[in-house]
Amino acid sequence: MALDRNQIAQRISQEVEDGFVVNLGIGIPTLVANFIPKDKFVMLQSENGLLGMGPFPSEAGIDADLINAGKQTITTAAGASFFSSADSFAMIRGGHVNLSVLGAMQVDQKGSIANWMIPGKMVKGMGGAMDLVAGARRVIVAMTHTDKKGNPKLLSECNLPLTGINCVNRIVTNMAVMEVTTKGFELIELAPGVTEAEVIEATGAQVIISSKLKEISFS
Repeated sequence: MALDRNQIAQRISQEVEDGFVVNLGIGIPTLVANFIPKDKFVMLQSENGLLGMGPFPSEAGIDADLINAGKQTITTAAGASFFSSADSFAMIRGGHVNLSVLGAMQVDQKGSIANWMIPGKMVKGMGGAMDLVAGARRVIVAMTHTDKKGNPKLLSECNLPLTGINCVNRIVTNMAVMEVTTKGFELIELAPGVTEAEVIEATGAQVIISSKLKEISFS
């Protein structure tokens, strides 16, 4: 049984440690905030100038002026601070973000990521992704293992314009958890009901099977 979007986010929440500053990208990554344990002190950072994002507001609590980098309305947590986007990117480029979680269209076996454009389609620009993959201390990608046509999104080499080179540490998909190593993709966890053979077939690069391979757990 492949994981759904919420389960991918729930698994990634296990990568968040107490005291972390975390930046969550648009899409599946935003869901990670819903699964961070309450006993962990975590500050969520947004590129548009906020440290300390809270949960999404109820309809009655929406403030149209309070948004994240993806233009979603948000709330603030106790101790939150606002600052300019220049200060925000100084924080990112200075290595003060412990973990960045991003979506992607492609990731290759060297950890390069393509997540900002498809040639021939209208795009608004790369945004903060370029800085996040270069400046964050650790980068995790949340994505489906294949596209809507069943084509692999984990490849030996990306063929879309790159956002960053050799920067991804780990990928959590609907099928598996893959670690980027010097030898390529290492399969370290399988979604319940998914087999090694299915992951290998859905991956467009060589897959190394970890000696400690286990099933993804949410406990």
